[in-house]
This record gives sequence, C-alpha cells and structure tokens, in this order.
Amino acid sequence: MQSRKIRFTKSNQKKWPVLVIVAITSVMMALILVWIGMHSWSIDKSISALNLDYRVSKSTQVLLEPAEEKTEDQTQSDQKESDPLRSEEPRETEIPDDSTNSPEKKSGSHEEKPEKNTYILNQEHPTSPTIENGIVIANKRYPLPTDYNRGEDPQARAAFNQMAAAAKLDGFEIVAFSTFRSYERQQALYNQYVAKDGQEAADQYSARPGYSEHQTGLAFDIGEKNFEQHWASPTFGQTPAGKWLAQHAHLYGFILRYPLGKEDITGYMHESWHYRYVGVKPATEMYTRNQTLEEYLDL
Repeated sequence: MQSRKIRFTKSNQKKWPVLVIVAITSVMMALILVWIGMHSWSIDKSISALNLDYRVSKSTQVLLEPAEEKTEDQTQSDQKESDPLRSEEPRETEIPDDSTNSPEKKSGSHEEKPEKNTYILNQEHPTSPTIENGIVIANKRYPLPTDYNRGEDPQARAAFNQMAAAAKLDGFEIVAFSTFRSYERQQALYNQYVAKDGQEAADQYSARPGYSEHQTGLAFDIGEKNFEQHWASPTFGQTPAGKWLAQHAHLYGFILRYPLGKEDITGYMHESWHYRYVGVKPATEMYTRNQTLEEYLDL
C-alpha cells in the first residue's frame, strides 16, 4: 500500500505543469472575451482600442506595429486615394513650372540650367575674355574675342613637359599633337566639319570659331607616340597611356575637359584626348569632386 501511494504522488507531480498551463490559457481567453465584450463584441473596435495599426482582409485580420500619427497632408492624400472623384483632381506637383526655363534666370542648381550647354543665338564676341577665379573661359556660352591671339601658354607647356617626363618614367611617351589654334584656323576647321557632317553634328565635336579652348593656348590634345591610330579617338582613353593620363593629369594642373557622361554640361561629346590647363589646385579639386569646369565655376 505504501509503494502505491508514492507512485500516485509522483504521477500527480507530473500533471501540475499541464494544469498550470491550462489554467493560464483559460484566464487569458477569458480576459480576451471580456475585452471584446466591452467593445460591443467587435474585433475591429477591440484592436483599435489597443492603438494598433491593422489591416482587414475578407477572411483574416493581421496585427501590425503601432500606427504612426499621420500629418494633415498625409490624411488628405489618403482621402484623395480612397475617393475616386477627388483622386482625379490634378496634383500641385504635376503642374509644370515654366519659370525654370527662363533664359534670364541663372542658378547654381544644374536642374534649372539649360539641358545642354548650347550656343546663344546671335551672340556677339566680347572685347575681352571671360575670366572666373583666374581661369580663362571658352565654351558655347562664353566666347573669346576674335583677336585673342596669345599663342601657346608657356606655363601650360612647362607643366605638360613635367607631366610627359613623369609618364616616360612609367613607360609612356606622350605628346601634345595640337595646342594653340587661332580664330582663323578654327574657322577653317569648323567649316570643313560642317561641310562634311552638317552643322548640328559638327557642333557636337568641334567648336565654332571664337568658342574653342584651343584659342586660349591652354588646351592640349594629347596622344602616345607610335600609337597615332588612337590620336583624337575615343579609344585613347582605353589605352594604358590614356588611363595613366586620366589618373595623373591633375597633379600637373590639367583636367580632362570633356569627360564621359558630362556631355549635357559641357555641350560636347566625350574627348579622351583633350586636356585643359587650369593649375594644380583647381585641377585637383575638380578631379576629386568629379566636376567639369562648368560645374566647378557654376557657369
């Protein structure tokens, strides 16, 4: 009789955890039923009372994170989406703002500038060059005087010679095959390109007379000796010498003037051979920031 009593006690001890779980579950279910009953037996109202964001589908209800308070604008937006009549009303952001296209407005934001750096209709040549931060400007919107004829810049040539010497140490013999061009020389070249490809096409790769950087004497068309097939060709930028130049030119004051992907800013096609001398500090800043001259000077 004593051994049976011991076994009965151990059996009861094993059932206690189960009984406790059943009791707790029963209490929780009772509390849930009481809560729902307090809110007219509406599950939606019960959940709302807990300040929870919820979504209701046809057959299920899913609890989410606590809902964030919506601003007045967000509330009005939600009302428009739920009301098919109001959602057809035009939104303010869809109304075009013609003021950003005004030619008289100049802003530091690139989005407010013309889509492409294009020529100004019937623009007259100035009597003196445009200079910003000590840098002579020559692009489609800032022409040079027709008589601006200073020849190749000595400081730019000295910087190029230093750069060529450094390149030679790394196994590349670079040469400047075209530097200064006079107004008259550029006029002859441009006219040839127009006769060959038409003015619209020519304007993408050749400057009109008076608008060329070569007239400043600061632009250097660079190639590698004995690799003339890559001169004035996009393929130069893919050669080892072209890659070396793109990575080191700023150390000697030169910038890649017409980089790939910046055509809408410079107004010209990518030219991997055309470098412009601006000085070491500006060149390094433009290289580091991945900026064109137009972006750097906010032209």
